[in-house]
Amino acid sequence: MKKRIIPIFVPHRGCPHDCIFCNQKKITGVSTDMTSDDVRNIVEEYLTTIDKDASVEIAFFGGSFTAIDEDIQKSLLSVAKEYVDKGVVQDIRMSTRPDCISQDILTMLKEYKTSIIELGVQSLDEDVLRESIRGHHTDEVFESAKLIKDNGIQLGLQMMVGLPSDTEEKCIKTAREFIKLAPDCVRIYPTLVVKETGLENLLSKKEYNPFTLDESIQIVKKLLAMYYVNNINVIRVGLQATDDIQLGKAIVDGPYHPAFRELVEGEMIKDYLKSVVIDFKTVDSIVVKTNKKNVSKIIGNKKCNSLYMKNELGITLKTQEEDIDIDRLEIVLDNQKNINVDMKDIYKRLYNIYNL
Repeated sequence: MKKRIIPIFVPHRGCPHDCIFCNQKKITGVSTDMTSDDVRNIVEEYLTTIDKDASVEIAFFGGSFTAIDEDIQKSLLSVAKEYVDKGVVQDIRMSTRPDCISQDILTMLKEYKTSIIELGVQSLDEDVLRESIRGHHTDEVFESAKLIKDNGIQLGLQMMVGLPSDTEEKCIKTAREFIKLAPDCVRIYPTLVVKETGLENLLSKKEYNPFTLDESIQIVKKLLAMYYVNNINVIRVGLQATDDIQLGKAIVDGPYHPAFRELVEGEMIKDYLKSVVIDFKTVDSIVVKTNKKNVSKIIGNKKCNSLYMKNELGITLKTQEEDIDIDRLEIVLDNQKNINVDMKDIYKRLYNIYNL
C-alpha cells in the first residue's frame, strides 16, 4: 500500500529554546500560526490528490508540538482525529523535543489517536548538546524514548551531523545509542547554516566550521550501514529542498545538496564495487544489471563512480536496466563472472569494510 503524508507545519510554536542551528520559519517556509480551520483546509486539499487505496498520515512538523499550549494541541489534533475515526487517515505523526514528553502528555496524545512521535534528539554527546544550546541532556532522550514505546506509540529519532564540537566518532556513538533504543524510523540531517541563527553568528566570527559535503557523505554512509544492518528504517537523509532551502537563499553555508541521500548511497555502491574488484584482483569491466531506479546511484552523480572506476582502477563500469527487484543487483565481471546480491548483503559487507 502506498504511503501518503499530509504535512501540517506548526513553525516554532511551543519551542522553549532557540537552538543554535534553528530558524523554523526559514526551514518550513511558513511564518503564520496554525489553526484547526487551517488543518482542515490542508487535509481536504491533499485528500483530493491522494489515491483512495493509499495509506494516509497527517504529520505535524515544524515546532515542538507537545510544548504548545495543551488547548491548542487538542484543537489541532481533534481535526486529525476526525479523519482517523472516519477511516480516511491511518496515522497521526508529530515531532517534538525529548524534554517535552511525559506520561500525562502521552495519555492525552493517545486519546487523540497519535500513532508516531519523532524526537528531535540531534546528538547523544553532552558537549554537542550544550554547545548547540539544546537545553536538554541525554538522560531525557532515553527516558522519553522508553515512555513513548511503553505507551505503544511508534518512535522516530532525528539526528544531526556536524553540529558545534561534533566529530565522526561522536556521530557513530549517537547512532549506536539510537540502535539500542530500537526506533521505528530515523532521520539524518547534515547541519546547514541557516540565515538568522546562532550558527550563522558563530560562522561570521569564524568560531564554527561546518562539515564539507564530502566529510558529511563519508560519515553518513557509515551511519546508513549501521542502521540498515540493524533493520532500522531511515526515512530521510538531508533537508528537503524548497524554494528557500538552497545555498544563496536561506542556506548560508554547509554541506547542502538537493540529492544528498543519493550521493551517500552512490558512494556506498562505489565502495562495494571496489571491494568486489579487490576480491577478484584482475577485472576489466563491470556490468550491473539493476532496476532503473538504481541506475543513477550506481553510475554516481555526474558519472563520478564510472569515472573513478575508469581513472583509478582501469575498469569500465556500465549499467543494464532489468525488470528485477529494486533491492537486488546482478553484477557481471568481464562478461563471465556473475554475482547476484541483495542490498542487505551489500550493507553487511560495508559494515565490515567501514570497521563498524
